[in-house]
Amino acid sequence: MIELLIIAVKCLVVFTAALLGVPFMVWFERKVVAHMQMRLGPMYVGPHGVLQPFADAIKLMFKEDFLPPQANKVVYYLAPVLGMTTAVLAFSVIPFGPQTNLFGLLKEPIPLQVTDLNIGLLIIFSATAMGVYGIVLAGWSSNSKYPLLGALRSTAQMASYELSLGLSTVSILMLAGSLSLNEIVNAQAGLYWGFIPRWFVFQSPTGFAAFLLYFICGVAETNRAPFDLPEAETELVAGFHTEYSSMKFAMFFMAEYVNMIAVSAIATTLFLGGWHGWGAGGDTSYGWVIGLGWFVAKVISLLFVYVWLRATLPRLRYDQLMAFGWKFLFPASLVTILATALWISRQVS
Repeated sequence: MIELLIIAVKCLVVFTAALLGVPFMVWFERKVVAHMQMRLGPMYVGPHGVLQPFADAIKLMFKEDFLPPQANKVVYYLAPVLGMTTAVLAFSVIPFGPQTNLFGLLKEPIPLQVTDLNIGLLIIFSATAMGVYGIVLAGWSSNSKYPLLGALRSTAQMASYELSLGLSTVSILMLAGSLSLNEIVNAQAGLYWGFIPRWFVFQSPTGFAAFLLYFICGVAETNRAPFDLPEAETELVAGFHTEYSSMKFAMFFMAEYVNMIAVSAIATTLFLGGWHGWGAGGDTSYGWVIGLGWFVAKVISLLFVYVWLRATLPRLRYDQLMAFGWKFLFPASLVTILATALWISRQVS
């Protein structure tokens, strides 16, 4: 019973943290983009506008809950729930830090991870791949042309970039020799020559290339600029969620930002050493705070790149989007795998 209680508490904490990350990310994106464009961004609701996302959430709660007259009611309501559920599910196997006894409150140390599965990476890919169903069902069930076009775009885009996304992680699996995210993080512990971290982005000549491929595909998977074709406002009004309002729209909105946090957390785990830093220890008394701090700092850094891309790059045309995925990212991911295999064989010989 105690083990089940600990798992339940972990699930509650992770779910709450993921949801609380959404308003922070909304405020962070608005402020960063505003400063990049020589503006101030939100300023009036709370100090420097920090409470603006909560004001927006209250507004959405009281918006009219509209149902299109010809919509498939069951699927229409199911789609945002499916999108949000699959977004949060990815956090179930991500390790956020070393083992801890919470400053001596626990008799035995526990890992800062909901569960450690030996196929953890496959669980993540399965959960993220299911996210496209929420978008497709939303576009189809609305019985409107613009949501349907957005859903079709999203299906083609996510199917194209999902392949390169998976292939970009194969080199990491070859270096770590495991699908367990905890073992992948532990394989990145320590330093080279006393000052270079043993993160996989540094461990092989192809590590940085694989990281770039993964992050680019992750941006495309989350439908973020410059790959935001499924919800292109200038072409499709709002894309697949055009006919959604009130909290149903808010669930799609939250799912997008939770997916951004998940992609950044997975990139941190696979390529940037997870909770390992420059000599950050895993002592159960206080080292877990340092490790968790390293993990959060890396995730926020990658989220900043997300925002930077949105403020810098224009949206691609659809033919450019597909050509970039199939003609560049896919061959590049195969070359990265081959180069990693050759490098490992030379190291062994």
